Amino acid sequence: MKNNNFKKAIRKIHLWLGLSSGLIVFIIAITGCLYAFQEEIQNITEEYRFVKEQNDTFLPPSKLAVIAKKELPDKVLHAIKYNQKDNAAEAEFYHYEPSYYYTIFINPYTGKVLKTVNHEEGFFAFILDGHFNLWLPHEIGEVVVSVATLIFLVLLVSGLILWYPKNKNAAKQRFWFKWKNGTKWKRKNYDLHNITGFYMLIIGIIFAITGLVWGFQWFAYSYYKVSGGEKSLFYEEPLSKINTKTATNTVVKPLDVIWLQMQKEYPQAKSIEIHPPETVASPIAANANMDEGTYWKIDYRYFDQYSLKEMNVSHLWGRKKDDKIADNLMKMNYDIHTGAILGLPGKIFAFLTSLLIASLPISGFYIWWGRWRKGTTPDKTK
Repeated sequence: MKNNNFKKAIRKIHLWLGLSSGLIVFIIAITGCLYAFQEEIQNITEEYRFVKEQNDTFLPPSKLAVIAKKELPDKVLHAIKYNQKDNAAEAEFYHYEPSYYYTIFINPYTGKVLKTVNHEEGFFAFILDGHFNLWLPHEIGEVVVSVATLIFLVLLVSGLILWYPKNKNAAKQRFWFKWKNGTKWKRKNYDLHNITGFYMLIIGIIFAITGLVWGFQWFAYSYYKVSGGEKSLFYEEPLSKINTKTATNTVVKPLDVIWLQMQKEYPQAKSIEIHPPETVASPIAANANMDEGTYWKIDYRYFDQYSLKEMNVSHLWGRKKDDKIADNLMKMNYDIHTGAILGLPGKIFAFLTSLLIASLPISGFYIWWGRWRKGTTPDKTK
């Protein structure tokens, strides 16, 4: 009797949480599907991302910075990114408030500007905005999406409780579709919701947890600390010791010195980024990514812009060699969420599972709709 009352309570929670968040979960899952192969599609359709490989050296960041600033003189240059020998270099202009994000693609051999891209426009920008903000203002949409993701996590747990079979006979219909020629649509829809939900449980929890890491600071902090993290999650630049006697426009350009050092220390790097200092006290930040298509292996470095001495940081985005399990797990968050951690097969898997997750609110709604039309609540399919 107690077990029946418990399941009834869980069923009501599952029902009303599902109805209240179903549309949002559907949008999040579908936009996730559409964004899954963003990088691969752009590499196929956007020719300006590539250049003809030459038997020559790349232009240094100081020269690419001058070229890029002429294109967007009223914007702040965030970074110069060098990729592989047949890839364009990227000058990134990014600012949080006022918000803008541009990339200027430049031929790294000749300095020719190939394309200026506004990342806040276009198809994938629209899809990403829907995934993170539901196309609402950021301060509203992010909260709505985060709350819906938290509800989805509760739905997964409550769904497992409802899925759990009473006996061996019931268990036979919990793991696979056992449809006959005369099986009604109501039964098929119920099985689609029930069985698909069971098999999507683990991946759904992974999607939800990695999404919540971005959505709530308290969740990210708790997740990191529980996994054994000891570093700060608050990004803070180390400050350069201001030295007015040190000329930054001499023959030896500080950006170029750091870039040459990074090339020497990371000869196998898939990409190297150099971040020009944005203030008189900012460091020259640099990073090297050893793995194309993921972000968790990036090694972050910081140098005094005057003395060029390396500076240590206490937050997560520091030297890769100092990372522990919790640090790696936190840095893997994006790559796990998108499936990129397993390469193209992982992205395909993430795409298919997101599609199946998107079906759960639909099948769940039809279960409720069928019972509501009859004016009944008992679950006769169980």
